[in-house]
Amino acid sequence: MGSVADSRIKLSQLRAFVAIAQHQNFGEAALEMGVTQSTVSYAIAALEETLGVVLLNRGRHGATLTACGKEMLPDAQQVLKLLDRLHHTANRNRGLEGGEVRIATPRSVATHLLPRVIAQFREDFPQVNIVITEHAYYSNVEQEVRDGQADMGFTVLPIGDGLEVQREFQDDFLVLFPPNSLSDDAPLTWEQLATLPMIMTPLAAPHRHARSVVDHLAQFGCTLNVAYEVQQDSTLVSMVQQGLGSAVVARLAAEPIPSDIQIRPLPEPLSRTIALITAEGALLSQATFAFCDRFQAFLDQWQTAVK
Repeated sequence: MGSVADSRIKLSQLRAFVAIAQHQNFGEAALEMGVTQSTVSYAIAALEETLGVVLLNRGRHGATLTACGKEMLPDAQQVLKLLDRLHHTANRNRGLEGGEVRIATPRSVATHLLPRVIAQFREDFPQVNIVITEHAYYSNVEQEVRDGQADMGFTVLPIGDGLEVQREFQDDFLVLFPPNSLSDDAPLTWEQLATLPMIMTPLAAPHRHARSVVDHLAQFGCTLNVAYEVQQDSTLVSMVQQGLGSAVVARLAAEPIPSDIQIRPLPEPLSRTIALITAEGALLSQATFAFCDRFQAFLDQWQTAVK
């Protein structure tokens, strides 16, 4: 007796019970539920009969919970909360048996973050197709999203007109040193940094990182001694590893950092904000929303790991 299998309890009865417990009045509970007061009274009577206990003390001035009612109220509230969660999950996943998510991205995100996010996403939504387009420059990513050729993209803030930020995270800049070039763990100074031969990407647009580094260092009176200028972050890392100079680079752009390269933080921290963007006012699919959720969950894990 009283098992889930043979229970005759109805969700409408639980809703009536919770509403009356909140308002301590049958009329106000009925108003909240959008039904008549007699419907609420019948629901409570039927619930009490099914359970074989009295849940409410009725009086001229309203209704109060009995001792048994007080004990059962948290469980009734939990049942309704779980039901709402089921509906939320169903609504979020509705339509995810197919379709696709088109992503425009720079190489760094495509190489070091997206594969792991996609692997997690496909476990839950194997029928959704993921299409990735890699770009050398953030401006190209933004334009593809703005034109509707991609559902979402990854870029560096600030963004131009016609775009919206869905998620964002910080990526710190690091100083990379050739193997065995540092003998101790002493903090790096601006004076030391200014004397080092540096390897950098171009300052001119569409490149963004080098300009933000130079502007940041200028605030502290530091001017870099640029020995080499290269187009790709991967080339920069390889040259540091060969002892040709040092570099200031965003962590994600430098990954995977060879284990023999030595790393120091800047004397005053600098970071860039990477954003997951969509077109302003775009009607996003359920699959796109679901991917944003999975990306956020991954971000929480990844940022904890790199700290």
